[in-house]
Amino acid sequence: MKYRAAIGLETHVQLATRTKIFCACPAAFGAPPNTQVCPVCLGYPGAMPALNEEAVRLTVLAGLLLGCRINPVSRFDRKSYFYPDMPKNYQVSQYDQPLCIGGGVEIEVEGRRRTVRLTRIHLEEDVAKNTHFAGGSGVDFNRAGTPLMEIVSEPDLESPAEAMAYLQALRQILVYGGITAGNLEEGNLRCDVNCSLRPEGRPELGVKTELKNLNTIKGVFQALTAEIRRQAQVLDAGGTIRQETRRWDDASGSTQAMRSKEYAHDYRYFPEPDLLPVALAPETVEAWRQSLPELPAARRARFEREHGLPAYDAGVLVAEKAVADFFEAVVGAGAPPKAASNWVMTDLLRRLAEREMDLGACRLEPAALAALIALVERGALNMPSAREVFAELFDQGGEPEAIVQRRGLAQVSDADAIGALADRAVRENPASVEAYRAGKAAALQHLIGQVMRLSRGKADPRLAREAIRARIEDVAETDDA
Repeated sequence: MKYRAAIGLETHVQLATRTKIFCACPAAFGAPPNTQVCPVCLGYPGAMPALNEEAVRLTVLAGLLLGCRINPVSRFDRKSYFYPDMPKNYQVSQYDQPLCIGGGVEIEVEGRRRTVRLTRIHLEEDVAKNTHFAGGSGVDFNRAGTPLMEIVSEPDLESPAEAMAYLQALRQILVYGGITAGNLEEGNLRCDVNCSLRPEGRPELGVKTELKNLNTIKGVFQALTAEIRRQAQVLDAGGTIRQETRRWDDASGSTQAMRSKEYAHDYRYFPEPDLLPVALAPETVEAWRQSLPELPAARRARFEREHGLPAYDAGVLVAEKAVADFFEAVVGAGAPPKAASNWVMTDLLRRLAEREMDLGACRLEPAALAALIALVERGALNMPSAREVFAELFDQGGEPEAIVQRRGLAQVSDADAIGALADRAVRENPASVEAYRAGKAAALQHLIGQVMRLSRGKADPRLAREAIRARIEDVAETDDA
C-alpha cells in the first residue's frame, strides 16, 4: 500500500545572549562542567528568576522574520516533569500564551516551492546536559537556564528531504537575523520530530511517533527515513502504530522505542507564579521590526542585480551569512565581483571544507584577498603562484605583495625572457612539436608546461602560449620554404 507522511518539527534554538534567561550566569559554550551556575539555574528553593529582556527581543525578532503574529501579552508557565537534567523538577516554558503565533518557512524541493506553516514560537529555559560513561552518568548544569526558543511547525512536511530543506532554510534565516549562532556541534539547534503515515488519499492523519533530540540536519533526514520505513512495514503487516517517543540509533540505522508519548495534560501546566506576564508595547515591536536585517532571498537577488553574478554563484555565497559578508567586503575593497566570487566559492570554501574550519578561524582578510586578485588582474602574478600566496594568507595572514616579493613569485612578463624559454622548450621537445603540427592540441599544453617548469611557474601562461605557437609556426614556414 502507498502511504503519505505527515511530519512536524519542534525545533529548539539556543539564543545568542550573553547570559541565561533567568539569571546572570554566562551562556557561553565550552566552560568546565558546572562552573557557570548559581542558585537560580540550579533550582535552589527560594531563588527568584529575573527575565532576560534580550531573550524576549530575539524571540520576537525571529517571529517577525518568519511572519508570525506577535502576542501583545504572553506569559510563562511551569511544565512539570522529573528528569535528572531538570533541577527544579519543572521547566519554565510557555503554553497557551506564547510570544509568537503562526508564520511560515518557505522551502523548495525538486523545483516545488511552498510554505510550511508554523503553529507558534515560544520561549523557555534549556535543561542541563547528561553525559553517560561506562560506569555511570554525569550532569553538567552549565546549559541549564540557557534561553531556548522552540519553533513548532504544522505537520505540513511530507518527506525527509522536505524536513531537511525546512531546517536548512530556518537555520539560515535565524543566523542572518543574529538570533542564534547556529552551530549544530554546540547544540544551538536541536529537533524533536513528529511523524505519522496514512494511506494515500485518506485525509485524516495517522498515529504519530516522536523522534527525540536530533541535533544534526543529516540525523533528522536519516531518522525520518528509517521511521517512515518502519511504520510502513508495521502497517503493511496489519499492525498498528503506537503513540510513543523513540530515539535514533545511528549505529543500527533504526529508531528505538523509549517511552509512551506524553500528552499536554501529563505535564500539569500552570502559570509561573514568580514571573509577571510579558507585555509588549506596539512601538517597541515596531522598532524591532524596523531593525530587521536583509534576508537570504533578498540578498541573493541583490547579488545578481548589483554585482551581476549568476544565480548559482549568488545562491552559494548567501548560503552562509559569514561567507556573504566576506564576499561583499572583498568587493568593497576593490575586487571585481565575479573574480571575488570565483575565489571565495572555489579556493576559500574548498580550503575551509578540507580543514573543517569556520570562516572566522582562518587568517585571510577580505582586503588581502582583494589585493591578491588585483595582482592577478594586472598580470603581476599567475594563477599557480597566486594560489601559493593564497595558501599562506589563509594560514598566516599578511600582505600579498610582501609575500610575492619575499618568495620571488612575481610573474615573468618580459617577452624576450619568455621567448628564450620557449626556444629551449621547442628545441628540447621535438616530438611534441611534431605532434602539435599533426593536430594534437594537448601537445601544445605540454610545451607550455615546459616553459612554466623552466620559469619555475613564473611565466605568464598567455605569453608562453603565444611564444610557443610563434616558434612552431616559424619552423613550419621554414620547412615549407
